[in-house]
Amino acid sequence: MTAPVADIEIDADLVARLLEAQHPDLADRPLRLVANGWDNAIFRLGDDLCIRLPRRAVAVPLLVNEQRWLPTLAPRLPANIPAPVRVGVPGQGYPYPWSVCAWVDGEIATQVPVVERRAVAGELAAFMRQLHVPAPADAPVSPVRGVPLAVRDEQIQDRLTSGKLAREDELGRLWDELITAPVWDGPAVWVHGDPHPANLVIRGSRLAAVLDFGDLNAGDPATDLAAAWLVFDAEGRAAFRDGVDADAATWVRARAWALAIGTAIAVFADIHPGLADAGEHAITQVLADHG
Repeated sequence: MTAPVADIEIDADLVARLLEAQHPDLADRPLRLVANGWDNAIFRLGDDLCIRLPRRAVAVPLLVNEQRWLPTLAPRLPANIPAPVRVGVPGQGYPYPWSVCAWVDGEIATQVPVVERRAVAGELAAFMRQLHVPAPADAPVSPVRGVPLAVRDEQIQDRLTSGKLAREDELGRLWDELITAPVWDGPAVWVHGDPHPANLVIRGSRLAAVLDFGDLNAGDPATDLAAAWLVFDAEGRAAFRDGVDADAATWVRARAWALAIGTAIAVFADIHPGLADAGEHAITQVLADHG
């Protein structure tokens, strides 16, 4: 497997033309490509800003959701999120909307030893508590995140019998057990949807930012609480659990979500090699934990 081909190639010359046409006061800043990801190209703009531009049409609704909702969420959250400080529209031969966001210095959590991540467990828990409030009726919904576990059962079963994972029998038995947890019966709350360590920025021993809200939706908060296994070890997980407001059933569903997300990362490690260790970590933690 390879990453999907971009629908449009994005280079610094194109970005410079977009800035000159739409935000000329930013056009004289240094500009350099820092990531050309699955969905977006990211350019650093000077010292304190960055530009995110969809490279595929399917990513456009995700960016539009971020532009619509993150400015309303950002003021109450205790860490930075990629709320746009400027927005861009199609032009100069580029067909999609785009965003100018604040640049946050720090290290992506995948580059931080797991033992050192324990320091941010309480802060990430506080972030989740502040995020997980009832969402408005017109909030986005997702077909794959924040949904009842039964919705994902067929896909997860296929993954666990694919021959691409170690310990598939153990994982299958655990999934069959976890999926029986009571469904979420509370209000649909805001859910980040992709709480793995590559979406966290740590600066020193503090949580500096939570990135990539492309999966933002209204649903079951257990999806995000999967971070307990995706990000932390047992000690960090205990501190994280102490900081979140999760009943026993939600914690069981969170472990199921960690299994679902962790195995997805592991199966697609050839596409996202930088996340391979994160997938193995999550699977190890999910299997070692006894609830």
